[in-house]
Amino acid sequence: MQSLVCGADTPPLLETTIGAALDATVSRWPQHDALVSRHQAIRWSYAEFGRRVDELAAGFVALGLERGDRVGIWAPNCAEWVLVQFATAKAGLILVTINPAYRMAEVEYTLKKVGVAALVCADSFKTSDYTAMIETLAPEIAQSVPDRLSAARLPALRIVIRIGGDARTGWLAFEAISAAATSESRAKLASLTLDNRDAINIQFTSGTTGLPKGATLSHRNILNNGYFTGLRMSLGPQDRLCIPVPLYHCFGMVLSNLACITHGAAMIFPSSGFEPLAVLETVAQERCTALHGVPTMFIAELQHPRFAEFDLSSLRTGIMAGAPCPVEIMRRVIDKMHMRAITIAYGMTETSPVSFQSGAGDSLERRVSTVGRVLPHLEVKIVDADGNVVLRGERGELCTRGYSVMLGYWDEPERTAESIDADGWMHSGDLAIIDEAGYCNIVGRLKDMVIRGGENIYPREIEEFLFRHPKIEDVQVVGLPDEKFGEELCAWIRLRESERADAEEITAFCRGQIAHYKIPRYIRFVKEFPMTVTGKIQKFQIREAMIEELALRKIKTA
Repeated sequence: MQSLVCGADTPPLLETTIGAALDATVSRWPQHDALVSRHQAIRWSYAEFGRRVDELAAGFVALGLERGDRVGIWAPNCAEWVLVQFATAKAGLILVTINPAYRMAEVEYTLKKVGVAALVCADSFKTSDYTAMIETLAPEIAQSVPDRLSAARLPALRIVIRIGGDARTGWLAFEAISAAATSESRAKLASLTLDNRDAINIQFTSGTTGLPKGATLSHRNILNNGYFTGLRMSLGPQDRLCIPVPLYHCFGMVLSNLACITHGAAMIFPSSGFEPLAVLETVAQERCTALHGVPTMFIAELQHPRFAEFDLSSLRTGIMAGAPCPVEIMRRVIDKMHMRAITIAYGMTETSPVSFQSGAGDSLERRVSTVGRVLPHLEVKIVDADGNVVLRGERGELCTRGYSVMLGYWDEPERTAESIDADGWMHSGDLAIIDEAGYCNIVGRLKDMVIRGGENIYPREIEEFLFRHPKIEDVQVVGLPDEKFGEELCAWIRLRESERADAEEITAFCRGQIAHYKIPRYIRFVKEFPMTVTGKIQKFQIREAMIEELALRKIKTA
């Protein structure tokens, strides 16, 4: 049997816009909690949330923003972020989500690349002074009328809006947008005819090479992905989802927010940025039934010294995704956090994002060893280097086709054509295996594969083996250049609290259990890994740091 799987054709796709989907939920469950922002002391019902979204959307229209204009948001998790997400969708504006960790050069590139007309940003967050960075890029703000900016370096930017902070010349306060709404702008908003295939979101992918690309997504892309991932969790109006993942990424705004509004569940935010204690407190106090996170977040929650103090028995389901999910961590989340129906999801920004997800009915073994089965209305195939579909159980590149595939990279037809072939297949760059029952296992990245002395080695396999060591909390394996073998393996290991180990102990653990060529030559013990704000570990930085270390050592011994 070939490694080609097709999702179910029921239930049908939602052929509507995000705004219409929200309206339907507001009408059906007006008094249910829609949004709780614990760190802001905000609690809104769906009726209140819907009213605020409508006023904000009418405010955007009153400011002269037209369908298809790009509106950027640069802020950590907060209620305002969610309002902007749904208000821009209602007004037919394209939301450009900007990584809160970006610095000046990165945000300048983003704003110019897609021609952002209006920017909503927090005053500051952690060590980032957003106001100062924007005023450095556009010093004209200080002499401008708030909604009529003309900046030399950012020619498309007309409006800058601040969340929080004192009044400042040239800036609109966030509250002023809704206040700008008029009967005329409300009427114009009501008369808008939007198409669910319109572009509604641009997400910048964080590749390790080249400049970031703007994956352009439609209502149809992300609304349906949120809906179907919610179905796999059996999400319903009785559920309360704790959302510690960042909203700027698909995990937060699609798998969390859109899953909630399509099923009537409550969106609950524990803090502006990830804090494990805030998550534990929020789950206990709000009686959350679902929790999302990347593996590093779940590890931090399990490891927290006060973990045992909190009653997490209300938890039932959730999603662990965004990075490979170690089997042992999954088992501990099920056992210690009561998440008996937790799901694993796999995908990429360019596919809105999820293609595969496990289900509550899957066996524990399936849920800890695979990323589940393909979602409805999607096709996935595994191909070899020549593009031929491989047999079940064989390794190859995963490709996805269907409603979730992005419209393309913004203003980059050539890079789009490199990723989406003429038949509509999105090539992921991920190596995967699909078994006889249709379950998928992600075994590595094409670019991560290590070739040592002619042997192909997949770091994920070595990582999963090392996770069995009782002292190891987390591990990342990369390939390093080697004169003799071409490449050698290197393992960065984070030990569990109060544990000690040396390289020889780890090597001895491997001997006789895995092939000699799979045993890491270089072993380093570290306190943390370099990672993105979403919790994805940046292996290229590990590789670069080790190459520099080994080069320096070679110089010293020469």
